[in-house]
Amino acid sequence: MTPGHTIRIVPTVAHVEVRLGGRLLATTDRAMKLDETGLPARYYLPPDDVQMDLLRPTTFHTNCPFKGEASYWSLDIDGEIHDGIVWSYKTPTAQAAEVRGMLSFYPDRTEVTVDGQSLRD
Repeated sequence: MTPGHTIRIVPTVAHVEVRLGGRLLATTDRAMKLDETGLPARYYLPPDDVQMDLLRPTTFHTNCPFKGEASYWSLDIDGEIHDGIVWSYKTPTAQAAEVRGMLSFYPDRTEVTVDGQSLRD
């Protein structure tokens, strides 16, 4: 890691929900909260708590020196495609191992709430 750059991942007992256009995409009480220097907090959800049948894998990948290579999915809701708004680290770095295989949603492209509070607030 670069000096001063930190990643902190902790389990949270908060209730996290993700919606798009009012449709519930995910709900969990088993999220992991990831805090990273310079970025807003992100919540990673277990795949069992996500409507996986709505996700379509993309060929898009990004690489973060602190977390590893991220894979992305699009959402297919009633034939309308919402491109690349879910990501996951299949083989994260050691410091991000706690979120391996979990999914995170962009809060500016979906409606993510934590204990009823919008992450956009």
